[in-house]
Amino acid sequence: MTNSGDTAWILTSTALVLLMTLPGLALFYAGLVQAKNVLSVLMHCITIAALASVVWVICGYSLAFEAGNAVIGGLDRVLLAGLERGAAFDGTGLPESVFIMFQMTFAIITPALIVGAFVERIRFGAVMVFSVAWLLVVYVPVTHWVWGGGWLAGLGVMDYAGGIVVHVTAGVSALVIAAMLGARDGFPRSIRPPHAPWMVMVGACLLWVGWFGFNAGSALGAGGDAGMAMLVTHLSAAVGSLTWLVIERWRFGKPSVVGFVTGTIAGLATVTPASGFVGPLGGILLGLAGGIVCYLAVDLVKHRLKIDDSLDVLAVHGVGGATGTLLVAFLAFLPGGTGVNAEGGAMSQLVVQLAGVGAVTVWSALATFVIVKVIAMTIGLRVSKEQEIEGLDFTAHGETAYNP
Repeated sequence: MTNSGDTAWILTSTALVLLMTLPGLALFYAGLVQAKNVLSVLMHCITIAALASVVWVICGYSLAFEAGNAVIGGLDRVLLAGLERGAAFDGTGLPESVFIMFQMTFAIITPALIVGAFVERIRFGAVMVFSVAWLLVVYVPVTHWVWGGGWLAGLGVMDYAGGIVVHVTAGVSALVIAAMLGARDGFPRSIRPPHAPWMVMVGACLLWVGWFGFNAGSALGAGGDAGMAMLVTHLSAAVGSLTWLVIERWRFGKPSVVGFVTGTIAGLATVTPASGFVGPLGGILLGLAGGIVCYLAVDLVKHRLKIDDSLDVLAVHGVGGATGTLLVAFLAFLPGGTGVNAEGGAMSQLVVQLAGVGAVTVWSALATFVIVKVIAMTIGLRVSKEQEIEGLDFTAHGETAYNP
């Protein structure tokens, strides 16, 4: 039997999560690139949204959530066969159609996050092929492992809203494709700063608001769990932002808008896997940890490893998601928390969390390597140097973002 209150909240949450990609993530990424590549980034995000939606309905949902085995789901719901208008999804008060649509928005934003790793130098066709292949080979199986009754669910892994499923998969895959694609021309010394920091801030604010649907919506109902998840999500975002501000002020003397909102996203990514399991103090500590750890990760990837993960997908999303996934084993015991799944307590749960992060990291890296290798050997991966210099807006799409 469906519940109208729960259904209303998840319908709202679904719209909020879609808002995160369109237009939140699109504007956030578009502001960070050069003016000659704005439309290419917007095009990547909106096209991935359309492609992922169709793939999800054709077979993605069925393979992720239908009963199958410990590794992958079944095919009973291909093209949503057997979907009844009023039927509730098992264990919820939601029409299954609402659950399908809510989970579809997660399948949309996850490959879209990877866009930040390859902006300004990749073929448009390669983005489309990669996104579809990656969704089916990486995202769908991992979703089944964690949320669809797969082997990680059997171990008792705790991932409330996607620290592993969304952020670790996207972050690790972003690093692999960035390394295989190669750096932008002039990286790291002559890369120009973001062309529109105000656009970055607007996109980040849309992400901040949309993230309430992401985390609080993962309660799959309108109740105390959703309320606490929303509260701790907001606290972590606020503390992550302020932490990044303080670090920049200490290091450079001036805090930047781009730095502040990068801290916002770090706080949000870090709290995501723990949002339904921790209380207010846990949210604050996760924001602090995310701000510090992700800041250090940005420096490690770009300046020490010299990998052009252009918009810091691994450092912010991957590292933040993994940090929150591990810390939940301890922070779930603080006031307002739920405790953990493992009978042995925090250390036993930490082992489970490490297993989840480790297995998904390895699978995401290997699968992404193979997908990218195949694309490079067939349709090609990178644009020519001349196209890169001229900008992808005109060379790939025949348009410009700013007409004189």
